[in-house]
Amino acid sequence: AESRYFWFLIPVIVILVGVMALLATSVRGAHASRFEIRADGLRLEGDLYGRLVPRPELRVDLARRVDLGREEQLRPKSRRIGTALPGYQAGWFRLRNGEKALLYLTDRTRAVYIPTTAGYSLLVSPADPDGFLSQLRSVLGS
Repeated sequence: AESRYFWFLIPVIVILVGVMALLATSVRGAHASRFEIRADGLRLEGDLYGRLVPRPELRVDLARRVDLGREEQLRPKSRRIGTALPGYQAGWFRLRNGEKALLYLTDRTRAVYIPTTAGYSLLVSPADPDGFLSQLRSVLGS
């Protein structure tokens, strides 16, 4: 009878370890999120959703600073695949205006909205949103 319980516990333990690993990766990503503006595009780094968004896909001319407390239409409505912890949202979300968006948000009041030509937008919260926008326009602007 004891061995039956042991075999039942193995999958439970494996699932718990997997969930804890994903949670640890997300928490680490929240603290390690970086946005690197390069000549070839915008590199998003942090957790599982990091990528390079190529320069031709970025609509730098429409990029702007946003306060999600005031701009309801740009608030995340539903998570497709991603992390949603207090003070940190990363991954693919659907916004209230219906747009698909890739988020790296730690501060909803100091976010930057960047549309793309690839059918989604970016919502990121760099430490200095105004400096980030200025650098984005000078490096990647038309």
